[in-house]
Amino acid sequence: MPARRKTRRPAESPAPGTPAATSTVAARTPKRLLLNGRLLKSLGITAAGALVGMATLGLLWPMPDRALAPTAEVGPASLAAPPARPITVLVIGSDGERIGAPINKAAPAGPANADALLLVRINPEGPLQVLNLPTEVAVYLPGQKGVKRLGEAFRLGGVALTADAVRELVGLQPPAPDRYLVLPRGALRDLVNGLGGLELSPPRRMSYTDQTQKLTIDLQAGLQQLGGAKVEQLVRFRDPWLGDTGRRSNQQLVASSLRERMLQPERLAKLPFLVSQLQPKVETNLSPSETLSLLAAGLDGSKPVQFASLPLKPAEEKHKGLRQLDPGATPPLWKEPAAP
Repeated sequence: MPARRKTRRPAESPAPGTPAATSTVAARTPKRLLLNGRLLKSLGITAAGALVGMATLGLLWPMPDRALAPTAEVGPASLAAPPARPITVLVIGSDGERIGAPINKAAPAGPANADALLLVRINPEGPLQVLNLPTEVAVYLPGQKGVKRLGEAFRLGGVALTADAVRELVGLQPPAPDRYLVLPRGALRDLVNGLGGLELSPPRRMSYTDQTQKLTIDLQAGLQQLGGAKVEQLVRFRDPWLGDTGRRSNQQLVASSLRERMLQPERLAKLPFLVSQLQPKVETNLSPSETLSLLAAGLDGSKPVQFASLPLKPAEEKHKGLRQLDPGATPPLWKEPAAP
């Protein structure tokens, strides 16, 4: 009878929770836990590195909320520091096309005359004062016989003779006028065009042609936008009834409009560039930095603008267009405002 073979019963699995069961699970999973731990540690290091990198970039290139970021204020004070004392500038509007042109192509024909004369007093502590001088007033000029028009002084002796004649006429004390600016017709057009034109309201229809000057003026009345060429027509227009008095009124309109235009933020920001562009086209003893300093004070909107004119006798035919000062006028004819 063959021998009975003994069969080995499979070992029963230990009950969960018993020491044998715990040791068995631990023995099976150490490599898996180790790999998971390394993965979590690697992910943590990567995340920390990303946060540090983002913080570093934020220091180098911060990106604040644009809506909350303060915007730089554009105003006259941003141009330059104002002058420390009042400065008087003699502005000569030349009827020449450009500085140094031998012929003015205007009337009277010849070298350039002063078509407009302004004294501008820029006071950092007071109002902006503008004195519109009559170019037709009778004055005595050194080396000349008889009386001459004040506007002829520029043709006969340039800026120096004009400044001397104005100083004596008005009763200014030296060193006034401190500075001067000669603005020919071409530079006036460039100034107006550089500002994008001016909003002006000619008081009446202006239309005539002067063949001797090759000048045509054609302007409609009413509020409108005028470019440089049209503004030139406005300041050169001589009303047959008002004559030079009407011309000075038009020049005052243009001066006021120029100031208003320069005060607009988008134009104000372009003034340094415009000043540098116009510098070679004008004659002046103002440096660009001095010009910006005077503009900073003169464009201060918190201060008023005071226009003034000289007292003149009524025009008389026997004086052939020359005007005389009112006999009761005593110098100085243009005073600084009283201190507050």
